[in-house]
Amino acid sequence: MRVFRDLIGGEWEVVVGRESWGTVVAIFLPREGSSPSRQALMDSSSVHGGTRHLLAMTEEELRGLFMRSGEKPTGYD
Repeated sequence: MRVFRDLIGGEWEVVVGRESWGTVVAIFLPREGSSPSRQALMDSSSVHGGTRHLLAMTEEELRGLFMRSGEKPTGYD
């Protein structure tokens, strides 16, 4: 898990997860406010590999991943 601030100052926790069809995603969870959770596809074949990649990312790379993210669908858990 990592914590970072987006370009407008919002604070987010980022974790790696796996969708039901096996895709590895970064999940962005707002630390404050009512923003919806977001997710972005990661170029990784495992959660472990995705976690290593997430921890190695620069802040700029993490913000780029966030910018490519979309609202996380609900109701599929």
